[in-house]
Amino acid sequence: MRGANRKKVGIQRRLRRDSTDAEMKLWFALRGRRLGGLKFVRQEAVNNFVVDFICREKKLVVEVDGGQHSENLQDRTRDMQLAKDGYLVLRFWNNDVLQNPEGVLQTISEALNSR
Repeated sequence: MRGANRKKVGIQRRLRRDSTDAEMKLWFALRGRRLGGLKFVRQEAVNNFVVDFICREKKLVVEVDGGQHSENLQDRTRDMQLAKDGYLVLRFWNNDVLQNPEGVLQTISEALNSR
């Protein structure tokens, strides 16, 4: 039996520990099956990527980004690869999550219901 990839686990733990305010706000709304009774996990490895939030059951990935992600080619490549694997990727800016959390949750909920 194969053990956990220690490098990936270390990265996931660091990302959880260093979460932004926006990520923490969204996590408190998603955790514990609070949105539609569906389970979300955070900072989870999917293929070669670590995503901010994922609902495995619905194959939905949610990313919360700061300004450093605008026009990021790596993000587009990553989104295309995840889409090839059947995932829908939703991206929100930090300020959207902080200033309009209801709208963000509504968008996520609609995406979950459409899958």
